[in-house]
Amino acid sequence: MKKVVLILTAAVFATSLVACKNDKSPEITGEIPEDQSIIANEDIALADISEVNEEQYMYVTAPSGLSLREFNNLQSERMARMPYGTKVKIVKAEEKATMNVAGIKGGMDEVEFNHKKGFAFNGYLSKYFPPERDITPKGYADELKRFFPEVVYTTETAGTASNPINTEAILLPGAEWHEAFITAQRLFDFPKEFAFPNPKGKDTETIFDGKPKKGVWVSQLEVTREDNKLQKIEYVYGSKKYDSKVTIINEGDAMKISKTEEIK
Repeated sequence: MKKVVLILTAAVFATSLVACKNDKSPEITGEIPEDQSIIANEDIALADISEVNEEQYMYVTAPSGLSLREFNNLQSERMARMPYGTKVKIVKAEEKATMNVAGIKGGMDEVEFNHKKGFAFNGYLSKYFPPERDITPKGYADELKRFFPEVVYTTETAGTASNPINTEAILLPGAEWHEAFITAQRLFDFPKEFAFPNPKGKDTETIFDGKPKKGVWVSQLEVTREDNKLQKIEYVYGSKKYDSKVTIINEGDAMKISKTEEIK
């Protein structure tokens, strides 16, 4: 009798071992076990959320503000005017240049402003926030470098002690000609009457200041082109006390804005 009990006990013990072993190694059926499936789905969800949260913002650079329109054309109803320097959320960017506004090529980005969604001409939208009034070039460069470390600011001194020649420059990687022009005009305070010069035109062109300040001998915009492409834009200013020149050129994949001032 004792032998029968021992045999039955051994059989039950062996069966339980096999059952435990089978619980730890599920059959390969092509399906993910339920608990692993949940973990995998959570990983995918987190990845999707992170992608959605990668929002892009741009800044309005149009001096008089930029229109927010109902549809993606310049003739549609204007829903609002976004002031100069406004930070707007890009909902969907238009990668292709589909229009030309005053010599600036671009398209209509779908944007969000003040809880409204609409469309705006991206030729007047920039990743670089525009300079505030009365900020120094170095101060502006320092602010930009907090977000764009690749921005470069340099200074150089030449001439003599009695007639010094000072030059300061900012390098803006990835910027366009019109972005550099608007930035230079604001940063170095040359007349707002000068509009961004159209890339198409004569190889050399001089645009005179129609309302020069009293005591100013020279105030003009000098434009250099080649095959209807801008090569250099200079604002030349001269008075009894000093001469200055603001120069905008393309340098590699960046735009360089510099100002050279000679004290007389």
